[in-house]
Amino acid sequence: QVQVVESGGGVVQAGGSLRLSCTASGSIISINDMGWYRQAPGKQRELIASITSGGSTNYADSVKGRFTTSRGNAKNTVYLQMNSLKPEDTAVYYCNVLAHALSRVGSGSYSFWGQGTQVPVSS
Repeated sequence: QVQVVESGGGVVQAGGSLRLSCTASGSIISINDMGWYRQAPGKQRELIASITSGGSTNYADSVKGRFTTSRGNAKNTVYLQMNSLKPEDTAVYYCNVLAHALSRVGSGSYSFWGQGTQVPVSS
């Protein structure tokens, strides 16, 4: 069983900064990509940032230049540093982990999600 836990959300004023953390644990053999998604009220969940096991990153145009994702030394942790926040960044932020993990039938590649953390940005 694999657990993915996000932390660091909370209310922030426009122009402010926030750092989200995400840690994966459990029956993980190896982690490939880790990504950050967000879902604003009434909208679909969208990918905003991702990082490969080798450290390559990609960002959605809406956050490029303001958000930075990085992986911790232990490689099972990923961070999202959010600067110059705007009211339109208000959303629930989710961490996604693509990992090779043990299962009841052996092992395989799976996608795991965290429970989400709320980030309201006030104007």
